[in-house]
Amino acid sequence: MQGSANRILTGVIFLAATIAVAILGYIGFGWTPLEAIYMVVITIFGVGYGEVKPLETSFQKVFTILVIIAGTTSAVYIVGGFVQMITEGEIHRALDTQRKQRSIANLQNHVIICGFDRMGKVLAGQLDQAKQPFVIVDSRAEQIEVAEAAAYLTYRGEESDETTLEAVGIDKAAALVTVLPDDKANVFITLTARELNPKLKILARGELPSTEGKLRLAGADHIVLPDTISAIQMANLITRPTGMDFLNRADERSYLNELLANVEVQMEELKISESSRAIGKTVMEFQVRSRGAFIVIALRFADGRIKFHPHPSQMLDRGDTLIVIGHRDKLPEFANQYGLQRYYISRQRMLNS
Repeated sequence: MQGSANRILTGVIFLAATIAVAILGYIGFGWTPLEAIYMVVITIFGVGYGEVKPLETSFQKVFTILVIIAGTTSAVYIVGGFVQMITEGEIHRALDTQRKQRSIANLQNHVIICGFDRMGKVLAGQLDQAKQPFVIVDSRAEQIEVAEAAAYLTYRGEESDETTLEAVGIDKAAALVTVLPDDKANVFITLTARELNPKLKILARGELPSTEGKLRLAGADHIVLPDTISAIQMANLITRPTGMDFLNRADERSYLNELLANVEVQMEELKISESSRAIGKTVMEFQVRSRGAFIVIALRFADGRIKFHPHPSQMLDRGDTLIVIGHRDKLPEFANQYGLQRYYISRQRMLNS
């Protein structure tokens, strides 16, 4: 590609030089600038309207012949560069496709990742570090481009299609992981994969708890529910005897949030402002109104005291801060609705503070 670009640039420079010299030459013959420009255009591009003025001397005729040769040669050189660029691009794409097909065909005991959203990216990164062979399947061109930019082996096709799964070697795969944000798609992929390879280990993502049963019936060996996974374990970790020290250390909280972010969950502090609608409500009432957006793991009172697993009947007051773990997409809406100030601890914020 670099050679074709250099060829085009050389041709353009040579053509520009030819036009400039030709115009100056005809002006030197006593022609006006407009007549000179017109003569150069019809000469180089072979329009064939005839000379603007008669070429009276042999030198003028020879000069015109040289202009024709130089101009035509440079134009052909430029066109050739464009043709070469297009041809090279097509050849490279064909070679890349063949190389990718050979790589997929040679896979053994590999992992098939269906979907390259956030969970798919995290999973691919972990497998890559562990030197575990895998291939990413996604029907979206933009996701495939992102995966290829990371030098991952990819295949673009409908994730639930039998032809697609057979093309990525499902009969030789050790496991299939479907992490699309669509429960129906994950169920259908699981059904198809289980039918094609009864011995395959299948891990599936589910958005709703009710999907877990469907995925198991479809043949999934393990189900991951991003909205609820690890939340109770994380809460227990925080509320151990060292929990007080944990919550007081921003670096530990930020590290926990990075772990939770992998399953689209995060820990936040929700401070009750002067005008908050949460004032006077109990922890239970507050949590019920959230409709599963989060779970309360601790309550920091206005005087700085922290109470882990506050009693459901505990009343909330202005200045209190709820420490919660919840779905990152639902927390902002709930906080705005009840006039709560959100504090999300990240490593970058900790470094800047």
